[in-house]
Amino acid sequence: MVLDSCGIGELPDADQYGDLGSNTLVNTARAVGRLHLPNLERLGLGKIDLILGVSNSIETSGNYGKMAELSIGKDSTAGHWEMTGLVLKKPFPVYPQGFPKVLIEKFEQAIGKKTLGNYPASGTEIIARLGEEHLRTGNPIVYTSADSVFQIAAHQEVLPLKELYQICQTAREMLVGEHAVARVIARPFTGKPGNFARTADRRDFSIQPLDQTILDQLVTMGIEVIGIGKIEDLFGGRGITKAFHTQSNRDGVNQTLEVMKHLKSGLIFTSLVDFDTLWGHRNDPVGFARGLEEFDAMLPVILDSLTEDDLLILTADHGCDPTTPSTDHSREYVPLLVCGKSLKQGVNLGVRQSLADIGQTVAEIFNLKGTGVGKSFLSQVIDD
Repeated sequence: MVLDSCGIGELPDADQYGDLGSNTLVNTARAVGRLHLPNLERLGLGKIDLILGVSNSIETSGNYGKMAELSIGKDSTAGHWEMTGLVLKKPFPVYPQGFPKVLIEKFEQAIGKKTLGNYPASGTEIIARLGEEHLRTGNPIVYTSADSVFQIAAHQEVLPLKELYQICQTAREMLVGEHAVARVIARPFTGKPGNFARTADRRDFSIQPLDQTILDQLVTMGIEVIGIGKIEDLFGGRGITKAFHTQSNRDGVNQTLEVMKHLKSGLIFTSLVDFDTLWGHRNDPVGFARGLEEFDAMLPVILDSLTEDDLLILTADHGCDPTTPSTDHSREYVPLLVCGKSLKQGVNLGVRQSLADIGQTVAEIFNLKGTGVGKSFLSQVIDD
């Protein structure tokens, strides 16, 4: 289960990304005075770093550590891919000055419409700035960020979801080679000028993984892989046997619980994106703290639903510190919390060198060959 953007401290190369001082969880706690996360606390969150309000001295029922990202970048795609054993060695293309004119003209010709924008921006800011013109002209809004993304925003009364998804697919098919961005993202919104609001019908159209992942190996062996949230999107639909898209963190947890009732064996891969989209990118530490506490309150139901054979991993894909001037992702370590009814408790898993340690652990559980990247921590948490 990935708590999108819940990083826990700058990586050694954070200065290369402009992210010195970033620590999403610690800084959020400091900004709001303290966090109240008793269930994450019992799993060992407070032993990873000093988080105001989260004890680091209690006996824990989970196992804890943190992981570095080997992949170049700080994008959701790279983070999730690395968890499944695929390390990105060449960065996805980014466009700090907007997309080349010839590329935009090709896209406009393909969709039969002009576009607005074409510069890096916060999603909420750009629809506030260009939304009224979009309503008047019917032209979609194109923008990017510090990440490798081609984002298309449109009012649902101007471009219905089906049409917006279709032009996103057109962009995805066009953005190849040197312009193979990690994700094309549909950003539908509603409302009137001065009161526009993005909806939960976002869709990501990701480039497919560049090599085999643990998910591919699981599916090849006939093992169920259930993607919940944006997992299917981030892997271009590959390595997933069944997918469920979600409207919120709570919906993601509820859908996970529902799948847990029926899945006899396999992998459930869940991404909870509200931390990122609603609070991290909007520099809202109060909302971020509230979201963490809401998730913490749901955690006991997840833990109670585990069987004796289940293993739960809680982690993140990168940071998105809501207390820094930047609204972009931050280059951070991510927490690692591992628990299960038949597992050891209180094991310090240390500082892991790669998110791929998760993938290699999954590979060992299911007797897969793995991808050659990452070190399993399974032997550290199971009884002999």
